[in-house]
Amino acid sequence: MPIMDVRYPAGRLDAAARQALAGRLTEVMIQMEGGANTEGGRAFATVLLTEVPAGFWFVGGRPDGTHVSPSGAFLVHVSIPEGYMDQPTKSGVQADVTAAILATIGAAPEDGHSIQVILDEVTEGNWAAGGRTISLASIADTVGLSKSGDRFAWVRDYFAAKARAFAAAGYPAGTGGLLPGADGRG
Repeated sequence: MPIMDVRYPAGRLDAAARQALAGRLTEVMIQMEGGANTEGGRAFATVLLTEVPAGFWFVGGRPDGTHVSPSGAFLVHVSIPEGYMDQPTKSGVQADVTAAILATIGAAPEDGHSIQVILDEVTEGNWAAGGRTISLASIADTVGLSKSGDRFAWVRDYFAAKARAFAAAGYPAGTGGLLPGADGRG
């Protein structure tokens, strides 16, 4: 259930470039979801494109682009459920998002130093849709990701380790942040 919030300087992308970038980033998200090119997977793939007016984006204390690479400044926050990706997968997402932006604007890879991609992990239990808290397991069901494959096995291992750490630290039942049932309490 990723959400990509892309900020860029006003005028950097015209309507055609915005559409192309949204399409490329949607494909990155489908791959992030384990190739979940399903109606459910596409319904979760959200891209927000926001222009930042001139004079409102400062890099190195200056709004004039002095410290910005030729690609221009882009800031991308990717919201993902906690425990959904191991570090190699996260690094791949960051590279793929950068490549999508560079391809859209026609810039060379060496010109992308001012494209920042930040992954924001939303703690299990802190994401909701339709007024209801949804778990990573329910997201997997919706997008069609197998819960018997290697990727979800990693997710289960991650949350099992987190449950052990919570128990060892004496966190009370109902603290949240675990897959339903991962703490043995429901």
